[in-house]
Amino acid sequence: MVRKVLLPLLVSAAVFAEPCAADIKIGFVNVGRLLEKAPQAEAAKKELEREFSGRDKKLVAEQKEIKALEERLAKGGEITKEQERDLMNRKREAKRAQDEFREDFNLRRNEELAQLQKEIFEAIQSLAKEENFDLLLTDGVVYAAESIDVTDKVEKKLVASYRPSGKK
Repeated sequence: MVRKVLLPLLVSAAVFAEPCAADIKIGFVNVGRLLEKAPQAEAAKKELEREFSGRDKKLVAEQKEIKALEERLAKGGEITKEQERDLMNRKREAKRAQDEFREDFNLRRNEELAQLQKEIFEAIQSLAKEENFDLLLTDGVVYAAESIDVTDKVEKKLVASYRPSGKK
């Protein structure tokens, strides 16, 4: 009984769904590629380097000084309690500074990444509306034919919207 009712319903659903499927416009966007190649990504990377390079150089210099001090004290034989305490304090302070640097850098990198993701999302939505896409897929796609890959178009939108000074 259930088969007699269910089978005709499934067949009719398939018949009526076919014409609708032909009208659906689907595309794919490789967001990972955009995160690497968009000019905004390169600008964010350079900004982070500029912002953190001074602190990084100071940390590296401090590490070298500590290592040189350790070697000098090791060669000198006896180490006074004061020298040992000073060395331990410098190591502790260097580690704290390194941890703080890493935390600050990660925070800023995440801020830049969030901004870039927002711009990519806006470019994808804009393209979808301009070209009347019904569905644009991103992550989690196992296969996408080149004919539906619109990543290059989104990248062009990002390039067109990029303002080196950060102004839109």
